[in-house]
Amino acid sequence: MTRAIRNARPLGGHDPIDLLVDGGRIVGILPAGIEAAAPDDLDLEGRFVMPGLWDEHVHLTQWAQHRRRIDLAPAESAAEAAAIVRSALARGEAADAVVVGVGFRDGLWPDAPSAALLDSVAPDRPIVLISADVHCVWLNSAALVHFGVDQVSGADGDGVLREDAAFAITARLDSAPDDELDRWVAEAAAEAAARGVVGVVDLEMRWNRDDWARRVAAGFDALRVEFGVYPQHLDRAIELGLRSGQPLAGTVSVGPLKVITDGSLNTRTAYCCDPYPDAPAEAYGRLNVPPCELHPLLARGSEAGFELAVHAIGDGANRLALDVFAKLGRGGRIEHAQLVHDSDFARFAALGVTASVQPEHAVDDRDVAERYWPGRTRRAFALRSFLKAGARIVLGSDAPVAPLDPWVAIAAATSRTRDGRPAFHAEQSITVVEALAASTRTLVAVGEPADLVALDVDPLAVDPEALRTMPVALTMLGGRVTHADAALRARAALQV
Repeated sequence: MTRAIRNARPLGGHDPIDLLVDGGRIVGILPAGIEAAAPDDLDLEGRFVMPGLWDEHVHLTQWAQHRRRIDLAPAESAAEAAAIVRSALARGEAADAVVVGVGFRDGLWPDAPSAALLDSVAPDRPIVLISADVHCVWLNSAALVHFGVDQVSGADGDGVLREDAAFAITARLDSAPDDELDRWVAEAAAEAAARGVVGVVDLEMRWNRDDWARRVAAGFDALRVEFGVYPQHLDRAIELGLRSGQPLAGTVSVGPLKVITDGSLNTRTAYCCDPYPDAPAEAYGRLNVPPCELHPLLARGSEAGFELAVHAIGDGANRLALDVFAKLGRGGRIEHAQLVHDSDFARFAALGVTASVQPEHAVDDRDVAERYWPGRTRRAFALRSFLKAGARIVLGSDAPVAPLDPWVAIAAATSRTRDGRPAFHAEQSITVVEALAASTRTLVAVGEPADLVALDVDPLAVDPEALRTMPVALTMLGGRVTHADAALRARAALQV
């Protein structure tokens, strides 16, 4: 049945149009008012319409959980982080057996995390604090015992675990019952739809197939989801015949094979060509998967029909990943691509490798980058350099590292700042048009999916910083309303 979306204005000040939608797709675009209105038409009353937004890199289960854990983002020292946990416990906010806090950034702290410091908060109760980049966890002595960690051989420092050892701990924290976790994910998805999101690439480090099959069976339909597969699950995925692009159920399909080759900037484990100042034991960072292992792994995934997504943050890791893509003779994605050598930007384009980037990280990490990548930040988070070289970029959040809100990413990509600070390497900013193109997969055109967003203001006509709080009036997924603001619900009797 054809339905009309009336009085919609394309971005850029064009005349109003009516969109005809049938079978989840746009089947016609007419000047507004040419055809008589029907009772079930949706009148946008001159609101601006654009394609629905995608977040190309999220960890949806972690995002859903993080929002219910102790927020350590305000901490500017290890002592302050411990004080935040102490206050939360005093308020009775942590009811689970293991106390979990999230979001600390210790790269610029004047003091160091230690198990003893957290022992002073709660000596007999396990405490696990997860860094903002999720590549590091900080445990007290009770948590070290609880999780069976050998502090001499398994901890990088006093109560601190990094990379695979940290991932192993965070995986064991996913202890909520499935129904509760699925409810949290549904709530997070509804909030994403309220920000104009129609789809996400979910790179959760879990066996995601069963999670999403269960959620769809229970009625999940708020977003399109492409779920990733990690190397530890590749054999299982191949045995089941999974391949990228394959529909699973409902709005969910199989996404890429994801491989984490190095660490992160804040944890000082991103693999770089130059040593870190005051170098730790691993002066150049950490290479989690060397090229001799990465090449056969990606080759096997590719042969099985998977698209390839490689996590690489340091310039050394990016160069090695590009070398492997060159040997494979095929493209893919590099997730993050935060620090890249000047000569490697063009290689992204030549090899057909997409840079899947998170612009808000540049704003969050600018000071840490200046500290640990001195003299190199002109090629860090270098969005303009990618486009200038002819490479394709797509934008995401890496939620929970940054909020699952594409407007935040778009604002960061175009302004390179937040809170009134001067732009961080303004020469690397991109335009709003370019940022929107990197945040969408469809067009407002006949034959395209009716994945649409309606806005009260034109994002092409506002200050870039105002994009962070862009009001979203309506979100549609395949012509179905997944979000409507109070005004539209009242006028059109919409139900979401």
